[in-house]
Amino acid sequence: MTATDLMRISDVPGFPPQIGRLVSMLNYVRQTTLQSVAGLSVDALDYLHDAKSNSIGALLAHIAATEVGYQAVTFDSRELNSAEKIEWGAALELNDRARIEIRGHDLDYYVERLGEVRGKTLVELGRRGDQWLDESTSGSTGQGVNNYFKWFHVLTHEVNHRGQIRWLRTRATKAQ
Repeated sequence: MTATDLMRISDVPGFPPQIGRLVSMLNYVRQTTLQSVAGLSVDALDYLHDAKSNSIGALLAHIAATEVGYQAVTFDSRELNSAEKIEWGAALELNDRARIEIRGHDLDYYVERLGEVRGKTLVELGRRGDQWLDESTSGSTGQGVNNYFKWFHVLTHEVNHRGQIRWLRTRATKAQ
């Protein structure tokens, strides 16, 4: 995928048209997230601005964990199982546990995890037709939510945390 391709929401080979456009958006958001963390050291990834903040590493893990949760809900029609909750719990919760457990990893660790999770997303999206995007389930409020909206939420969720990451990066690199 070229930089020019990232700036155009369009069909992606191997996917039906609407799913391809969703994949196009997922690709753009992920590329800009990775650009925002490029070159960060372990110390910068672990930097905590204050006692209640999250590190950049924890936010990257949270982005991956959230996608895992949406994979379970949309592809398998289920919640996370107990093993997944153990593996991803700290990253999902972003609390004191995350500040303790999600530390000491280099950037490649986070990039690889994000890549593994996204790889599964792309495989699963490739197995579906455009009509799958319109399938609805009840959300936590009982309101109907379709798969398109769920994956739109995954996109906006990552964009939100990318903004936090960029803010933290300026402080983490100054602190070093």
